[in-house]
Amino acid sequence: MTGAAAGSADAAARLRARVELWTPALHTLLDALYGEVVDTDALVQLVIDIASEAAGVRRVELQQLDIRREADPAWFQRPSMVGYVAYADRFAGTLQGVVGRLDYLAELRIGYLHLMKVLRARDGANDGGYAVADYHEVDPSLGTWADLEHLTDELHGRGISLCVDVVMNHTAREHEWARLARTGSARHRDYYLVFPDRTEPDRFEATLPEVFPDLAPGNFTWDDDLRGWVWTTFNDYQWDLNYANPEVLVEMLRIMLALANSGVDVLRLDAVAFTWKRLGTNCQNQPEAHVIAQVFRALLAIAAPGTLLKAEAIVAPSDLLPYLGVHRLQRPECHLAYHNQLMVMLWSGLASGDAILAGTALAALPPTPAAAGWVNYVRCHDDIGWAVSDADATAVGASGPAHRAFLARFYRGDFYGSFADGVPFSTNPQNGDERTCGSTAALCGVGRALRAGDPVALDLAVRRVQLLYAVMFGFPGIPLVYMGDELALDNDLAYVDDPARVDDSRWIHRPEMPWTLARERTTAGSVEQRVFSFVQHLADVRGSQPAMCAGGDLTIHRHPDTAVLAWARRHPTEGRFFGVANFAARPATVPIEAPGWAGLQRPRLVLGDALLGDALLNDALLNDTMLNDTMPNASGSWQLEPYGVAWFVDDADGPLQPAC
Repeated sequence: MTGAAAGSADAAARLRARVELWTPALHTLLDALYGEVVDTDALVQLVIDIASEAAGVRRVELQQLDIRREADPAWFQRPSMVGYVAYADRFAGTLQGVVGRLDYLAELRIGYLHLMKVLRARDGANDGGYAVADYHEVDPSLGTWADLEHLTDELHGRGISLCVDVVMNHTAREHEWARLARTGSARHRDYYLVFPDRTEPDRFEATLPEVFPDLAPGNFTWDDDLRGWVWTTFNDYQWDLNYANPEVLVEMLRIMLALANSGVDVLRLDAVAFTWKRLGTNCQNQPEAHVIAQVFRALLAIAAPGTLLKAEAIVAPSDLLPYLGVHRLQRPECHLAYHNQLMVMLWSGLASGDAILAGTALAALPPTPAAAGWVNYVRCHDDIGWAVSDADATAVGASGPAHRAFLARFYRGDFYGSFADGVPFSTNPQNGDERTCGSTAALCGVGRALRAGDPVALDLAVRRVQLLYAVMFGFPGIPLVYMGDELALDNDLAYVDDPARVDDSRWIHRPEMPWTLARERTTAGSVEQRVFSFVQHLADVRGSQPAMCAGGDLTIHRHPDTAVLAWARRHPTEGRFFGVANFAARPATVPIEAPGWAGLQRPRLVLGDALLGDALLNDALLNDTMLNDTMPNASGSWQLEPYGVAWFVDDADGPLQPAC
């Protein structure tokens, strides 16, 4: 047998093994979804055939990547994994332009790149690219499908994984399926949810929230061509797909497999929470939405086992963990999900100068499965929704509605003492909810301080940015840097002069990358240099500490100073970590024995500016002073500067140390 034939035979054997492994689950899942409407056995065979065909044409280099990742299923949980998020066009113009900027990403130690608006969206208003007109075509302004494959090859050559969005809940009105439905195809009309009159829509509306109450009120839109009301959760040009029709699931499977075979490593399942509708509910987080995600997980595992699924489910904390497979019994679902709760609690703590609510809310989350994890972030391309649950607020003696209203006022700069320069988004006068837009730097006060020429205020503002990123990097998960945060970019007000964007304040934090300004990252003492080098340092320290592997247990600790958030991580094979953060604009104290409370026997400071008396802990370590031997049993306290953060690891977890 020749080498090529042997390789082909090996690939076929591996494929057969994967099919045998996942077929029983597919029967169970597809029967639950469609057992009453189709022949489940035939449907299972169809999707397995599609997945197997995709596996058969998968490029050799991608198959080799699959093999390596199957041998190391925790590859994406390594502490060196740091992410970067950007609109492709606003970051570098084209996909080829992105290739030309990979050295910049290497400076930031990036191993995971999420590019947005890659596939062809409708012309005109398109919800920032999330109204897809063709899933099989790259946006022509960015390049071609061949350019996408070239980009993935270049990224893989540098050890970087690519994440691309799969907008799975809806298509643009201009998509071919919608066009065929509008021209009379009954088959394609059933790809969507269309009603002849308002009877059913009105029944659904009784329990449906509005996602964009000011921009796109209601959840249904009359279409003259369809002669019916089509379900439009987000905008009138975004038509919700009907996943009760198995043909829709099959179509979306083909799309995902095409992206995986282009070399895309992570498929971000946009709006996955909305994919199943049920009368009398809010039509989010329905059990079938999880089953759909589990079906895609199984089929990607057959066709492209090195590919990850990431849930874009910005939902209440109690609804979040199931997207990682946390159900009554754990099920393989998405590998990754956004840690929306951490993001909201970071901003809440910064506004209040108090970490009690953050600690309470984060401590209430169940642990993540060992094979799945979070993606952590400070900001993203969308607004910040103030998802503070009433239960968490009540637990600390606060009012949920009052605290959410406080955060909205604070970050739009209307609260006394606020440092923020945010703007409101999608205010709902009926329930008082208001979301917030603005760059990280603007929300932390950088722009305001620069305009005022106030060096003290500027220092505090930069420290706020650093605090948010240091806590986010220190929590379990993949930390994501949103484009421009590493340079402390201010709000981009140019959107108000663009008629296509002026009505959507999210564009205030979606700037074009100012590459001329980016050169300032090497100018000593500049704001850009301070923040850029700090993010570099976070990535370097995190990547050098095995204890910061994304898996393991998380424990929130309480401390006498309520401004301090303290958290401990314990990985079963990689060791212990302890972090503390001061959310106040004043110094904060932490008991010297705190790392011992977290189980660290020989704590070593790896990041921070903590003070022990008059001496920096860092200085003590540089002078080889074995402070660590006495810390667990010592008395007294050490001090964190305003907005200071400290990270510790445990030297007792070295390979030659006895087990605890």
